[in-house]
Amino acid sequence: MKLSEIADNAGSRKKRMRVGRGIGSGKGKTSGRGGKGQTARSGVRIKGFEGGQMPLHRRLPKRGFNNIFRVEYAEVNLDRIQQAIDAKLLDASAVINAESLVKAGVLKRAKAGVRLLGRGEIKAKLNVEVHGASKSAVAAVEKVGGSVKLLAPAKEDGEAA
Repeated sequence: MKLSEIADNAGSRKKRMRVGRGIGSGKGKTSGRGGKGQTARSGVRIKGFEGGQMPLHRRLPKRGFNNIFRVEYAEVNLDRIQQAIDAKLLDASAVINAESLVKAGVLKRAKAGVRLLGRGEIKAKLNVEVHGASKSAVAAVEKVGGSVKLLAPAKEDGEAA
């Protein structure tokens, strides 16, 4: 193989269609936009327009709401923590909290706190500090002699004390 022989795969790059360049080009005159009117112009806004009839998205009732006070926790299961301990990413003798889980790569970010869930088994004796934990997770950690300390949710600015 020589440098002069290197080429793209056939069909990997497509030539741009030049519209409005004469009838013989196949895309002349109206350039594939059909006749006159709103759709032939640029900046068309008729998505969902039904010819004057009330559009479907306005005929249907509104549903649900977004709770602005919802607290999003980063969830972590026991099996994921055990996996990190086995891979020597987490130190079982040290306190396991949001910072150590993020540093070990178990979580991407801590969000409003960490919630411990009970999937999987834990073998090491752990000292865990989290913002929330399921009953099964607390029971599993205490069964092997560890402890779970629940932290108060982080208060945000402007929230009443």
